[in-house]
Amino acid sequence: MDGLLLNAVIYLAAAVIAVPIAKRFGLGSVLGYLIAGVVVGPWGLKLIVDVEAILHFSEFGVVLLLFVIGLELNPRRLWQMRWPILGLGGGQVAGSTLGLTALGILLGWSWPTALAAGLGLSLSSTAIALQPLTERNLLGTPGGRSAFSILLFQDIAVIPMLALLPLLAGTAVADGSGEAGWIGALKAAAAIAIIVFGGRFLTRPLFRMIAGTGLREIFTAVALLLVMGIALLMQLAGLSMALGTFLAGVLLAESEYRHELESDIEPFKGLLLGLFFTAVGMSVDFGLLFSRPGTVLGLVAALLLIKAVVLLAVSRFARLPWSQTALFAFLLAQGGEFAFVLFGSAAGLGVMDADTVALLTVVVALSMATAPLLVVINDRWIEPRFTQIDERPHDVPEDEGNPVIVAGFGRFGQIVARLLYANRIGVTVLDHDPEIIDTLRRFGFKVFYGDATRLDLLEAAGAAKAKVLVIAVDSQEASLALADLAQQHFPQLRIIARARDLPHAVELMNRNIPVIERETFHSALRLGEETLKTLGQPAYAARKKTLTFRQHNEELLKQIHAHWDEDMDKRITLQQQARARLQQNLAADEKAQEEARGLGWD
Repeated sequence: MDGLLLNAVIYLAAAVIAVPIAKRFGLGSVLGYLIAGVVVGPWGLKLIVDVEAILHFSEFGVVLLLFVIGLELNPRRLWQMRWPILGLGGGQVAGSTLGLTALGILLGWSWPTALAAGLGLSLSSTAIALQPLTERNLLGTPGGRSAFSILLFQDIAVIPMLALLPLLAGTAVADGSGEAGWIGALKAAAAIAIIVFGGRFLTRPLFRMIAGTGLREIFTAVALLLVMGIALLMQLAGLSMALGTFLAGVLLAESEYRHELESDIEPFKGLLLGLFFTAVGMSVDFGLLFSRPGTVLGLVAALLLIKAVVLLAVSRFARLPWSQTALFAFLLAQGGEFAFVLFGSAAGLGVMDADTVALLTVVVALSMATAPLLVVINDRWIEPRFTQIDERPHDVPEDEGNPVIVAGFGRFGQIVARLLYANRIGVTVLDHDPEIIDTLRRFGFKVFYGDATRLDLLEAAGAAKAKVLVIAVDSQEASLALADLAQQHFPQLRIIARARDLPHAVELMNRNIPVIERETFHSALRLGEETLKTLGQPAYAARKKTLTFRQHNEELLKQIHAHWDEDMDKRITLQQQARARLQQNLAADEKAQEEARGLGWD
């Protein structure tokens, strides 16, 4: 017990120290965990030496990660991804296996050993690849979707790879127990059938019953029991634990308990993933590295190069933007945790000797450690260069004599533009998102790609003849820059601007913009009025209170603007005085509301 507590304290202390430092220097959390593992592991301070046990336990973090990702994908969306999974994933695994097997043969290994090594090295680390994608919200991008498709295929491909190893060893059995291959296949099919049946018909009644108890800790316990039970079932069937929990997550993606499950699992997932990355850092055999540095580093470089070349070819097939191609290749070029499983099985079957397994294990661990460094290199030096290549040339708007120019066709600007379209008022729309523009053009909207803060584009859009400029861009800086540009060069334009928040509204007021609308203010007022009515307030009373609050808020905004450049204490005093006046006004309205109840407002 003391040893367990000591190891937990060491792990948490190392993570708390190393990860914030790594993030501070722009290295990312994954590299921070890896560095922490190197420092406290057998080749550092030797505070923790049983690395294999920790690595095996921490793999449960990968299992939880795949379960949470599965919760984000419903079966229909997964079915829509079938061709990217098969095409991109199959192409990457096949191409990498061929290249790495050829490398093994050139090194003098027997072809079964070289093929087993190629199969294992073709796999990438799901945890190391997905962590940066989720941290940066890139899973929804073309590069993120393609990377996820390949990782999912790799998890599935582990099953036939493990089944192939006995054939490479010249045996006709699945493992040392002498179990026939068809029995193993039946066990795998039965395990998947149990997960599908349970996910469809048993889990919802179970969660409904647990939720009815009102005990949050029991719900968390059931969530963990579900994931651990599925992982155990898949392990007994000889399948990937992560694949089984991912399938369970997909089946629960449409459940009303999805968000509750995700929030309960998230803390355990984060801690165990951190432990996994730390264990990978501990597992780097620096003794082998120091004794054979040329061989180890040469194999690491060859692994990264061969897989990167294959991934670049796959990225061209997937038509990924150049700015995402390097990150896509760097995240998937490293080895993966399932390589350790394949190499262990290959050694047990006699396909690989112990020295080869030890060499490949350190190569995989070092390649996993280099992945975060490659991501940093991509962010700082590669992606900025290729972003310029991906930039779409600005359209040249046609001056059609439209009286209104709308800059920004997002959730705010599109409502304005659609209202004007519906009333047959000509509108010229400028936006900088190519995907939105292509979608809108398919629906017949006249939208042009371009940065509205460029004078030449405003001139081409007809700003010299237009009457109104609606500023609805997302960026506060771009909004203010556009207002300055329009006032300087097109003084006849009447500007109507969207304000994201109070400071933005004050900046626009400083520019004497005549009409400023805070984007959520009126919708929030309307929702507040409906809330008052739902709570039993008479309709007239709710309406009167809402109008009183609106008048109070608009007066307060003018007062704050007048004293915006003064110290914060002055602004706080103004807000306190305004709240007191509001309470007085609402209290004075109580009598009027009583009299109004007979006017039929309710």
